[in-house]
Order: sequence, then C-alpha cells, then structure tokens
Amino acid sequence: MSLPPLRASEHLHDVRYEIRGALARRAEQLEREGHEIVKLNIGNPGAFGFRMPGSMRVAVVENLHQADPYSHQKGIFPAREAVVMQQQSRGVMDVTADDVFIGNGVSELIMLAMRALLNPGDEVLVPSPDYPLWTASVVIHGAKAVHYPCRPERGFVPDPVEVERLVTPRTRALVVINPNNPTGAVYPRKTLEALADIARQRHLVFCADEIYDEMLYDGAEFVPAASLDDSLLCLTFGGLSKVYRACGLRVGWLVFSGEREHARDYIQAVELLASLRLCSNVPGQYAVQTALGGHQSILDLTKPGGRLHATRAAMLDAVRRSKYLSVVSPQGAMYAFVKVHADRLPGGVAAFDDQAFALDLLERKHVLVAPGSSFNVPYRDHFRVTLLPDAEQMADVFARIESLLDEYAAR
Repeated sequence: MSLPPLRASEHLHDVRYEIRGALARRAEQLEREGHEIVKLNIGNPGAFGFRMPGSMRVAVVENLHQADPYSHQKGIFPAREAVVMQQQSRGVMDVTADDVFIGNGVSELIMLAMRALLNPGDEVLVPSPDYPLWTASVVIHGAKAVHYPCRPERGFVPDPVEVERLVTPRTRALVVINPNNPTGAVYPRKTLEALADIARQRHLVFCADEIYDEMLYDGAEFVPAASLDDSLLCLTFGGLSKVYRACGLRVGWLVFSGEREHARDYIQAVELLASLRLCSNVPGQYAVQTALGGHQSILDLTKPGGRLHATRAAMLDAVRRSKYLSVVSPQGAMYAFVKVHADRLPGGVAAFDDQAFALDLLERKHVLVAPGSSFNVPYRDHFRVTLLPDAEQMADVFARIESLLDEYAAR
C-alpha cells in the first residue's frame, strides 16, 4: 500500500534560499564524482583557510568548564556587556545588557525579530537585491516583503524617495543591510539619515543588518544606524561569523536601541521566543568579549597588502579586462555582484538567463556562483561571488568565466 504524499507546510510556499539550493546540491554530486569545485556561493571564510583570531579560540577553550549549563535566554552577561561597550564606542549611549540578545547567528535573531513582529498581511520594506533570508523571514510568517530598488546605476545605494513611496498602512519595518550583501555597497550617511527619518515619521521598526560593519575598503565609512536618531526604535544585528571569521561558532547579537517604551510588548515577545529555544550556543558566547576588545584583525585583511584587499583587486582587474563583464566596485563586505553584458552575446538580453549560466559554469568550468536573481532582483544578468579565495585563485575563476562566455559568443 502506497502512503499519501507528505506535503511541506504551506508557510514555506514562497520561501527561497537558492544560495544553498539546487546548484549547491549539484555541486555536491560533482564532488562525489571526483571533481574539484570552487565554491563561491557562500560567504564561508573557514572554507578558504581564514581562521578566527587565536585569542577567541583560547577564550572558548578556557571557559568550557562554565559552558555545561544553559545560559540566560538573552545570553551570558560578559558577551552582552561587550556588545554594549561596542555600541557606546559608536555613540549609541542608551543601551544596557538588558537590551542585547545573543543568538545562534544573526540568522536566528532575524527570524525571532520578524516572528515577534509580524501578522499575516503585514508588510516589510526589504532592499533589492537583498540577502534572501530577510525576504524568507517575512514571507514565512504570512507577511509580504516589499522590495525597494537599490539600482546598479546608483551604485546599489537606495533612493529614499523611492523607498518612502512604498510605505503603506500595513508597513511595519524598514530593513537596511549595510555594508551590503550581495553588492558590497556602503551607504552614505545622508542616505541612512533619510531612511531613518522615514522610519521615524512613519512609525516603522528600523532593522539594521550590520554583520559586515568593519569589513571596508579604500576609506569607505561605516555609519551605525543606531547612532542616527534615538527617537526611533532601531534593531541592530551583528555577530562573529564574518568580521571575526567564526561562522561555526554560530554567535550573533541583536541590540534594541532608541525609543523603546512603546515597544515593550514587542520586546517581551522577542524574549519569549528566545526563552522557548532555551538559549544560544554557550561555548561560542565566551568569544564575544575577546573579539570586540583590542585589535581588530579584519583591518589587516582589508587594507592594501591584506588578503581580502588583494583578492578584491584581482577581481576588479579581471572584470576590467573582460569583454563581457562589469561590476560596481564593492566598498565593503566580502562579495561582488557582477553584471554580464548579455547584449554582447548571441541572442542578446532576452536569451541570457542567470540560472542557466550558473549551471553551465558549474558543469563545464567547476565554479559555483550564486545567480543574481537569487537575491530578489527583477533582472537576470548578474551573479554574486565571494572574495574569499586568494588573488591567484580569483584570477583563475574569472579566466574560467571568460572562457565560458567566449564559448557562448562563438556560438
């Protein structure tokens, strides 16, 4: 007797995360067949030889004897207090340890924050392109992600006038990802001030994903969203995964700042959800205080002569020399959002599809990238790569990409 189909929850109907989707599964199959795949689809520093600072590793090991019990649902006090000190150093003076939640990475905290906020039919303003977890965290709760454009011709920086036009009576929150994943854009202060003003005037929760806050190039300035306006409710998200190259520790934080009295019910709902998952990974929390204090080793990697800076330079050089590609130079984070000029290929723009291109690149050149349409954009002529390989490998990757596009052109 055959069993009836076991269907997935309808809550997942519109949830997408193609960064680890069908292309990644095909890459695993190719690896099992003996092929070596260069995986540029995920910002995973440890997979490319990056290591967390040794002092963080020592902090975890030396405190393992304290890590057997559950911690407080918001996290251990030293970790939360270290986040407070970081915020105060950035001019955000109205936070205490009670305003900080430690989570299993920023991803979990985004889900908790949206779950506590949203009802079916609500709307959240999310950038396009976005990190797709943000869209997923909205739609999984029956709400609608309204994407505001961050156009390539504007350097992927949003136009606040366009953003404000999208606000409706159902809009609950405005999301900013700065420095941006997938584009590497770093938003100017005036743009952030205008977005914060929209949030304040329209009574929106201002959500600032700042996981790449210290990962900057060529003098770019990072402006903490919470430092702009203490009269609005700001949620700041940060963590150890990227700047501190400690993805596997799964440690992130969420800070509530600004005007909070009107939001007590919401904040208590976030704490309820944090309590239901008991606590986040305890050993990793002991790395937070060490990470946020002292020398920030990411600066050695992003300055001229550093590995991330060199790889970015290799990517920019390869794109400059390409017959088919262009890119807005990333000013932060660890990604490049590259455009394929399909009008230079047979069939033109109408014939080019980023998903098909990414699959061809994987099958024929053994390079895995994330198609641009994975990031909730209306166009299909971009792809995202990480800047994590060394410069030599990055040059090789773009030589393979150019070779595939040459083959397209020859057809």
